[in-house]
Amino acid sequence: MLLAIDIGNTNITLGVYDNDVLCFTARLATVDGFTADQYAVEIKNVLELHGLNHKGIEDCVISSVVPSVGGAVCNAVSMLCDIVPLELGPGVKTGLNIKIDNPAQLGADLVAGAVGAISEYTLPCVVIDMGTASTISVINKHGEYIGGVISAGVRLTLKALAENTAQLPSIDISAPKSVIGSNTVDSMKSGLIFGTASMIDGLLDRISEELGEQPTVIATGGLSKEIISHCKTDIINNDNLLLDGLRENKKKNR
Repeated sequence: MLLAIDIGNTNITLGVYDNDVLCFTARLATVDGFTADQYAVEIKNVLELHGLNHKGIEDCVISSVVPSVGGAVCNAVSMLCDIVPLELGPGVKTGLNIKIDNPAQLGADLVAGAVGAISEYTLPCVVIDMGTASTISVINKHGEYIGGVISAGVRLTLKALAENTAQLPSIDISAPKSVIGSNTVDSMKSGLIFGTASMIDGLLDRISEELGEQPTVIATGGLSKEIISHCKTDIINNDNLLLDGLRENKKKNR
């Protein structure tokens, strides 16, 4: 079985594949400072929770945007499963033709998402990943990664509002009944949910104009369902896109 691990700034997402079948997914908190031993215990517990023995893990592939945590998790898997994980990064075969100014700057999570999208959807395509940062990746009809957009994620925006203003509270992230909020909380929710959805619609319109055609649009990440349900653009939600991309990358490096 293959263990795929995507390490983000806030969460670590794990998935186990039996051939191409995803057996389960799980999330851990990203804790910078945890040792390899601590992460080994966390991973072992998650596997056992889902009825799997760590000795059944034969391969592992990891993408990380937090280098220190990536190293700890890699060592944890090595100790636990007696294998050498594949860490997505420079020198690893991805099959992705990266056409940005400096290909080395492209994050491993964006590479995984792009590879997953290319393997599953019609090109050109756009991948929206709504995590700590909201990223938009653009892959043209030739399967080339040509660039994208980065903005603050919804939770990061909320945190900035709550921590840097005297009278705006921290709230749950859910859509209000109408765009025009009749109180502070609903007004904040409108800005976060409807404002983000409108930004995505506007950016997708501009991206389509630059591409000269309508791309397939896929969204992933923790808040993607909540946001894209309020978008006017037709957007496919795929919670496991990055894990699928990691699985495909592992195939290319066997």
